[in-house]
Amino acid sequence: MTAQLGARTWVVPGGHVPFPGHGPEPQFTSFDQLCVLNATDQDTEVSLDVYYEDAEPVGPYRILVGARRIRHVRVNDLIDPEAVRLDRPYGCLLRSRVPVVVQFLRQDTRLPGVVALTGVMAHPA
Repeated sequence: MTAQLGARTWVVPGGHVPFPGHGPEPQFTSFDQLCVLNATDQDTEVSLDVYYEDAEPVGPYRILVGARRIRHVRVNDLIDPEAVRLDRPYGCLLRSRVPVVVQFLRQDTRLPGVVALTGVMAHPA
């Protein structure tokens, strides 16, 4: 049995999908990505709401994460209930029925010949 890891609520305040990118796709597509670890014995559905500085929040986006699994989700690929807006600041709030661990990654390819990759832990609430 795995000890309880993580939290049921996570916050990413500093999202911003870089756009446009330089170089061939898909390797050089800029993106923001959420990495979700579910170390419990139960499948879970993560609910994601996206907040903008100049528009009403959008969501929930639904992300399924199997028991004892990880799930990587590119924010760029979230389209239901609407596509996440590119090249605009956003923050997001994730909620899960079971405790999970969330990491945030960004690949920025806006400068020709440069690939910048940044990873940070989301903030558990």
